[in-house]
Amino acid sequence: MPWTDIAFVIAICATLCLLAYWRGVLTLGGSLAALAIGLVIGIFGGLSWILLLLLFLVTSFAATLYKFAAKKRLGLQEGRSGERGWRNVVANGFPPFIIAILASDWVRILDRETGSVLFLCAVAVAASDTLASEIGVLARKTWMITTRKRVRAGVNGGISVPGQAAAAIAAIYTGIVGALAFNYLDGTALGWLHIVLIADIGFLGCQLDSLIGATIETSGHVSKLTNNLISISAGVIAGWLVIGWLL
Repeated sequence: MPWTDIAFVIAICATLCLLAYWRGVLTLGGSLAALAIGLVIGIFGGLSWILLLLLFLVTSFAATLYKFAAKKRLGLQEGRSGERGWRNVVANGFPPFIIAILASDWVRILDRETGSVLFLCAVAVAASDTLASEIGVLARKTWMITTRKRVRAGVNGGISVPGQAAAAIAAIYTGIVGALAFNYLDGTALGWLHIVLIADIGFLGCQLDSLIGATIETSGHVSKLTNNLISISAGVIAGWLVIGWLL
């Protein structure tokens, strides 16, 4: 990447992180972690990768603010006012961070197409899970994913019709927008099979998150953020296996 592009990436990341902190999207620690991860992804991956991360951030915060007063009244809000800390950033950003390095011109363990698809798989799982959680906690009817018994909204492993719909929409949206961005901004040709794969991985990764939430998270063996990291990483690995097998 030319030095002018690197300077541009630094300027974008710094500006976005300052805005995120100022608007209460991220805590100070979250902003610093996002800056570090964003710089690596932007420099190693490219501008299109940063723009897609920005899209995820905006979408996630919009979902967080959706009926925020009702969530706060129920004690189901994220943070005190919807903000996310450095642990949230690392749990969701570490897999894309690693993918950007592996797909970079300096490392080249992943070819550009594979790296782009896996990056979108990671974003799709994170987006799907975030929207499912933020929309699903307001559902009137919630069922435990393992037993199908009715539970109160916000319980680990609880799923609902609005939450599942939001998860599916987020996964499909990520696949379509991501493929268009890489095709037209990055010159990486992604087709409809890639979009289907990304959408499927995103939605199934969200289900895995709920399954872990109902089992080993509820029993205290993993935290919510460790669950996020496991689910996103599993989605990336599954995507990689499918690419090697079918694509």
